[in-house]
Amino acid sequence: MVRTARKPLFVACLSITALLASACMEISGNPVAGEIDVRKLEVGQYKVSKFSYNQNAGNSAALLEGFRMSEAVVPTVRIDSSLTYGRGGRATVDTADATDAGLADVSKPVLDRNKMITAFIASGTDKIPLSGGKSEPGATTITNMVLRFPDSQTAKTAARELEDADFNVAADINKKVPLSQYPDAYVHWRPGVPNMGTFMAYKDFVISLLIERPTADEQDLLSWVRKTLDAQVPLLDKFVPTPESKLSSLQVDPDDLLARVVVKDRPKNGTTTPDPTAFAVYGPTKIIHNANNESDIEKAVTASGADAIAYSDYSTVIRTRDDAGAQTMLSALVADESDHYDTIAAPNDLPGAKCVQLNSKGDTEIEYKNRCYVAYKRFIGVVSSDSEADVRQKIAAEYALLANSM
Repeated sequence: MVRTARKPLFVACLSITALLASACMEISGNPVAGEIDVRKLEVGQYKVSKFSYNQNAGNSAALLEGFRMSEAVVPTVRIDSSLTYGRGGRATVDTADATDAGLADVSKPVLDRNKMITAFIASGTDKIPLSGGKSEPGATTITNMVLRFPDSQTAKTAARELEDADFNVAADINKKVPLSQYPDAYVHWRPGVPNMGTFMAYKDFVISLLIERPTADEQDLLSWVRKTLDAQVPLLDKFVPTPESKLSSLQVDPDDLLARVVVKDRPKNGTTTPDPTAFAVYGPTKIIHNANNESDIEKAVTASGADAIAYSDYSTVIRTRDDAGAQTMLSALVADESDHYDTIAAPNDLPGAKCVQLNSKGDTEIEYKNRCYVAYKRFIGVVSSDSEADVRQKIAAEYALLANSM
């Protein structure tokens, strides 16, 4: 699923959008034969005219590279087919944030000293997390962070120093564990505790793993470290990083995907600062990282040809191969939410729109009460709100914006 929601580790909260009067509607465009007249849609005060953002990366170039790195971090379902529940994924360039998200508290000076450029962290598990996103006891969970450094030698230094800092938190009771298949990996655990940590430099990157299992078995934990590296390393081989000297050439919204996402307020100068959860374009693997069922969503991503997802103001647009691909992906997204969202009526004047509402199995701490989906040609728009009236206006506005952006 797209999970434009209050996800504890990866998505910040969004305040409830007030219901807006329709008297100030801004509708543009002309009707096309065979399509609805979007000028007649009830969109409230959402702006739906064609738009574009300033492409200059400014001080956010490294973060844009972090968005690209969503394609460099393996979804957990590819590590083991049981790890189907994605706990999300996001980029970061902040060393304090990277430390809080997946490293020991003592790690920040190491990241600073070795000039971490950017990172992407993702997590998945075999059991649906408890309320508030907490892991269920007895779950197998893998948290995988890939951090980029200026060069391979710096990455090797960072991996060793991260291991030393983490190990020395409790050097008297921690134990180092060799992994013959990956002799450069630093692996340690605390006997009796069912988790194991790993740092391994690979090219300009450091792979940081935390493996959590139901029982504290050294060989079992080590086998999961190996399985994870077996899946992660080939993906890094396929990823082509942007040279550090060319990071400034990265554009904020080169394909105008963010400009197709409906937002409450547009910046007057067209400039919005990239943000990992509120203003970002990721590759298709990000959709898998966020899925309730990574296996099903991965199949849908492949079948639909989905190649990008844009987040803006906690709404999203996904681009697929063609019109048929958009319908395939939309159906998969709705199905991915079906255990804790129930279908409700969508606006009658929006062809193919789907709306759902959180049921008693849902968690209001991490999900919005209402969500709607709509496809227009090869694009899918997804909007969420705690107000049903607002979400209906927002999905109508999303459809109109997609139509007007063509």
